[in-house]
Amino acid sequence: MPKKTTNTTEKGKGKFDTAAKDHLADNEYAFPKMRKEPLSSASHVRNAMARFDQVQDVTDEERKEAFEHIKKAARKFGVTVHEKDWKELAHKK
Repeated sequence: MPKKTTNTTEKGKGKFDTAAKDHLADNEYAFPKMRKEPLSSASHVRNAMARFDQVQDVTDEERKEAFEHIKKAARKFGVTVHEKDWKELAHKK
């Protein structure tokens, strides 16, 4: 019987392996052009918010769009977003 493929690492921490990431649609990422910061679970949404300012080589417009993607995914997965503007995430330390 073939081994079942999963989206998690062996430790089950909800991290995607490369093959799993390849199966996500572009719109399932905060930064779809770069395919950065997947938004496929509550933990990924929280991670995307925490790492928002670490994504490099993107324009302000791309950050604005990414923030909209994050807010949409946050609503879907029940994650609270206190920030009202992407700039609040970009300067959070």
